[in-house]
Amino acid sequence: MDEKFPKQIPVFPLSGVIYFPRTNLPLNIFEERYLDLVNDSFRNNKLMGMVQSKKENRLVYKVGCLGKISDYQETSDGRVLINLTGITRFEIKKEVITKKKYREFEVDYKKYHNDLILPEKINFDYDKISFLDKVKDFFEKNGLMINWKEFEKLDQAQQINTLSMIAPISNEEKQKLLEIINFKEKTNTLLNIIKFYSYNTQDSEKNTIQ
Repeated sequence: MDEKFPKQIPVFPLSGVIYFPRTNLPLNIFEERYLDLVNDSFRNNKLMGMVQSKKENRLVYKVGCLGKISDYQETSDGRVLINLTGITRFEIKKEVITKKKYREFEVDYKKYHNDLILPEKINFDYDKISFLDKVKDFFEKNGLMINWKEFEKLDQAQQINTLSMIAPISNEEKQKLLEIINFKEKTNTLLNIIKFYSYNTQDSEKNTIQ
């Protein structure tokens, strides 16, 4: 199923940005090497990878997301504004040395082939109402305002991935969610993370009162 995607892709390593399938990521590109990456991708197949970079040296996480440039605009000051639509996750096998200014990696999509299944054919197997109630409460307590009416128009895969992407949790926790294969485990993990944050907040409030 993954044969239609290239085994070697240009990758944009970005700290603090965890990007999921079936979500949209607007990017403001101004650095020369990434202008080259985006322009080469746009002229070729419009496909590029996003992966979270680590703090040490040039290291990156092993799992990222392949996206397709769905909108492209050049600005008068030399920047490029794009929208990237997530397709499927990939595992990095190795970096490929080229003469290009940006980085390319050999990747494999097999582990995440379910990303390509139509949402109506996915067995989500979780309590959607209870899940959303807890997430909404957590988001509101953290001052994160979302248009829930518009959110409800998204399919379930988009909803879960969007919440995982924008949740007020650590980048490491988001990376963990990105790497989880099935949605049941992903929703359970997100709820456990929320419980952990909520428990710590309550504990902190008790200590403050005392």
